[in-house]
Amino acid sequence: MAVTADSLADRFTRWCESVVARLPWGLDRIVPATFLGFALINSFTFGVDLVLLTMFHGWWNWPVPVSITLAYICAFGLAFVLNRTFNFHSHAPVGRQAAVYVVVVIVNYLAFILGVGGGLTALGLEYHLARLLAGACEALYMYSTMRWIVFRKRSTPTPARAV
Repeated sequence: MAVTADSLADRFTRWCESVVARLPWGLDRIVPATFLGFALINSFTFGVDLVLLTMFHGWWNWPVPVSITLAYICAFGLAFVLNRTFNFHSHAPVGRQAAVYVVVVIVNYLAFILGVGGGLTALGLEYHLARLLAGACEALYMYSTMRWIVFRKRSTPTPARAV
């Protein structure tokens, strides 16, 4: 009898699936387990972002733009690795995925963090509320691009059948 050890990533996925399966009002048929995994991972990496920002600027007195940028890069790098491993279980070549992810993050930063957040603030919305709304747009964008572009499942060609 062969015994296989579950990886931590497999257990994380099963846990997300079991939580989603218990969602009320038919949401279990709409919400994919990868969405829950994404929300958990990216909430964690947002916390890492804030801790690094506090270290870089609050403790070490680095300039705010440098602190924000370095914390953002570290958090998004960690989010890439964790989502690739635990959430999307990707085994595709990492180089191509990383390059696509960098483009996705740059678009995210320009469109949602600066564009939506800055635009709503310029229109008179309080900046915290503007950032929260931009963050909601950002989350949907990032999940969608990670699921369907960065870590998309490539279909394997089926061998032709002999007639």
